[in-house]
Parts: sequence; C-alpha cells; structure tokens
Amino acid sequence: MQRILTLLSNEIVFWVSWIIIPLIMEIVPAVAGFFLLVKKRILYKKDTPLTYYPPVTLIVPVYNSADTLYACLDSIRNSAYQPEQLDVLLVNNGSKDNSFEIYTAYQKEHPQMNLKWMNSEQGKSRALNMALFHAEGKYIIHIDSDGILHPQALSNLVKRFESHNELHCMTGTILTNPEMIKAEKNPFRRIFQKTEFYEYAQAFLAGRNFEAELNSIFTMSGAFSAFRKSTILKTQLYNTETVCEDTHVTFQVRKLLHQKIAICENAVFFVDPIENLQKLCLQRQRWQRGELEVAHMFMDRGSVVKGFLTNFMTRVIMFDHTFAFPRMIWYFALICLTFLNYPFSFILISLVLIYILYVLSAFLYYLNILSYLGYDKKLRRFYARNVLILLLLPFYNFVIYWFRMAGILNSIKTTGAWRTQTWKEEWGQVKHIVCHDFAWLISWHKGLKKLTNKEEKHEEKQETAQDGQSV
Repeated sequence: MQRILTLLSNEIVFWVSWIIIPLIMEIVPAVAGFFLLVKKRILYKKDTPLTYYPPVTLIVPVYNSADTLYACLDSIRNSAYQPEQLDVLLVNNGSKDNSFEIYTAYQKEHPQMNLKWMNSEQGKSRALNMALFHAEGKYIIHIDSDGILHPQALSNLVKRFESHNELHCMTGTILTNPEMIKAEKNPFRRIFQKTEFYEYAQAFLAGRNFEAELNSIFTMSGAFSAFRKSTILKTQLYNTETVCEDTHVTFQVRKLLHQKIAICENAVFFVDPIENLQKLCLQRQRWQRGELEVAHMFMDRGSVVKGFLTNFMTRVIMFDHTFAFPRMIWYFALICLTFLNYPFSFILISLVLIYILYVLSAFLYYLNILSYLGYDKKLRRFYARNVLILLLLPFYNFVIYWFRMAGILNSIKTTGAWRTQTWKEEWGQVKHIVCHDFAWLISWHKGLKKLTNKEEKHEEKQETAQDGQSV
C-alpha cells in the first residue's frame, strides 16, 4: 500500500509540474482564443464600402534603405487607394547610402505622386515626431521602408476607420513576404523562413486578433500602424528613451487617452524574411528589451494578485518574464528527473504529449487564420499548402524562448540601445570574463609548466654529463 501511494504521489507531482502548468499557461488560452475568434468571424459586420476617400499621410522612416526604398514606393503607387489623396513623407534619419538618389529618381519617374523628403539626424523617434507635425491627412499611417504594402491594405484600413467611429488607432497585419520565401534556394533556410511566416500569421491574425477583442494589444507594430490625426497629436508623441517607441505610443493611447487599440486583419504589410538565426536573435532581444522598458514606465504599483485579475499588462509581464525563469528551471530539471527514480520512457512520453498538445493548439489557430485570409486567395493558398510547418512550430518557439531569455538577462545588465550585441561579441565578452576570473589559474599553470621544463632540462644535462663520464 505504501509503495502504491508513493508511486501515485510521484506521478501526481510529475504531471502537475510538466503537463498541467503548460496546459493552463499556454494550451487552454489557445483553445479559448480559437472559439473567441470563431465568434468574432461570425458576428463581425462587414466594413462599409468607401464612397469618399479622405486624405491620408504616410510616414516612411528611411535609414540606409537604398536596396528596399524603390519597391516600398512602388507598393504605395500600386495601392488601390486613390493616389491623389496620398501624401508620402520620407523621413531620413542620417542615411549613409544613396537613399536620397533613389527618392529623386523615383520622383522623376512618377511626378504624379505626392512625395516629400525630410532630413532628421536625431534618432527614429524624433524623426517620426517631426513628420507628425507636417502631416496633413485625416489619417496618419506609418510603414517601414524595408517592406511592401498589400494592394488593398490602405483601402481596408481607411474603410475600417470610416465604418467604426469608435476606432482611433489600429495596427495592421505584418507577414513575411511569400514571394521572397519561394525564391530562397537554400532548402533549410526556406523551411526556416516558412516557419517564421507561420509565426507572424499566428502572432497577428490569431494572437493580436484575440487580444483586440479584449482590448489588450501590447504593441501596435511600428512597421505598419494607423491613427486618426486628431488622436495621435493628443499623445506625448514618440518617446526617445526606449527602443520600442511603437509600444510606448500604444500605451499612451490606451492609458492616457483611454482609447481602444484595434487590428485591421485584412490590411497586410509584407516584410523581408529573416536571413539567419543570429539576426533573429538580435531582433527578439531588442523586442524583449523594449517590452520591459515600456512596462516599467506604465506598470501599476498595486497588488500583483489584483493586477493579474484586472490588468492585462500585469498578466503579460508575469507570463513573459516572471514565469520565464520557472520555465527555464523546468527545462534543466528534465535532466535531473532521471536521478529521481523517474523512468526515461516516462519522461519521453510526457514530452511527446506536450508536443502534441502544442501542435493541436497551433492547428486550431491555423483554422482561424485560413478564415481571415479569405480575401486573398493566393496568400491563403500559400498558407494552406504549408500546413506541415505546424509540426516545427513547437521547436521554433522553443528557440525563440531562449532568445527572449537572453533579452531579459541583457536588459538587466546593459543600457538600452537599438543595436544589440551579436553572438560573436557576447562570446568574446564571456571569454574575457572567464580569462580574467581564472587568471590566477592560468598564471599558476604557466609557472608550473615553466618549472617542469626547467626540471626536465636539468635532468637532460645530468644525463648528458653521465653519458660523457661513462665514455
């Protein structure tokens, strides 16, 4: 009887630690999100077709964008929105390449476009603020210069604004460019980029779409976001003390102006797929740092328990940061479980079960996303045909978790900056610290080696002398 009770208690502890916690923290919310998005899809009223095209100002930050600026401008020109109602402000933030020549050449080729070039060498946030004061449109839309607009993106954004007077700001949907993914020749990199495409699709068309229903969007993407001019000018504008100025202005709109943050799921902006793991690591560390910086500026200093129940930001910080360290401990504890009388097969079965649950929750989001991509058959077909990528998402998210952990740790010991250290630079610092901390050991080893060499030479001399005497 005692043996049975011990076995049951061990198994209960194991399943609570390794199945129940991931189930409650990630899988149950995913299932709840699926049903909420299905409800939204069924009940949401279609936007009213545009009968009037209000003036729109597009602000495009430019920094060494010579390779991408032409395609970006082309996507604006090919937009379904009436071109005479678009005013494009290119804000140069100290470019060192020939971005200005690209702008002048494009202006000569397409004189019908309303293009303006502005110079600012004081950082991205100040450049955006300067452009805001020169914006004349009813709506202000920010896009990055290293991506392209979907032809219907601008029309769908304005249509959503005009159909819902209660909306004052929205984030667009960011996806990696499927055409660039198809053109990738390296098969491993192409699979990696398809997985990133799925991550973006889930983050925006599922994650932020779900958050919008609860008014808990943490960030309006700086790569593609839109405001009523009357709203953005009531904020304190873009903050210069954080690397995530887009997150900061999001919280200003919600907390200072008490306005809802929405998403326009059928307004898509395509960005270049990431080139390698190192750049992905730098990107996610920068995002993680920005999230922490903005959370520190706006965090309520009340009860943590009360905040978890009533304040979405408290929940986000606890899930993304407070619970990040226990998760890290769980991963390393897997090694220790084999020394606690847990059979290896038992541990392996639990990991497979968790993996299957993650894939199933991703599949539910996959169904949601297919329904929201119905407006573009080509894009929907690309997403649908790569369904097997869902099998790789748990591994991909596992890697992203460690990149974010690096961002948390680096934000503790370093000051904020747009440029994050690369792996090579961090490894160099690790080697320097290790060498400094163990300098005494290295010195002792060199001294011992030198003493040993002296003794060996002395013995050689004695042997040589003895050989000479014997002769």
